[in-house]
Amino acid sequence: MSRVCELTGKGRLVGNHVSHANNRVKRVFLPNLQKVSLISDALGRAETLKVSTHGLRCVEHNGGLDNWLVKTKNEKLSLKAQKLKRAVKKAREKAEAAA
Repeated sequence: MSRVCELTGKGRLVGNHVSHANNRVKRVFLPNLQKVSLISDALGRAETLKVSTHGLRCVEHNGGLDNWLVKTKNEKLSLKAQKLKRAVKKAREKAEAAA
């Protein structure tokens, strides 16, 4: 799953490069992926993920990694992010039971 955002599922797109003479040649549009460490409040540790810049903005908009993972469907998430989501849910349930 290279060149795919682990949080949003955003991947490559295919299109045409059009020259001045209107010649068309296939080309690839790649997402702007960054390798970042996102901090999980529920787990108390940082996780390294390959995330698009659009995905980073979405995470910040939703109030952090934990909130984003809980709100997002599993079909969009990578396997690593799905495991992280399960761990966050389990940690949240444990914290609610203790409180």
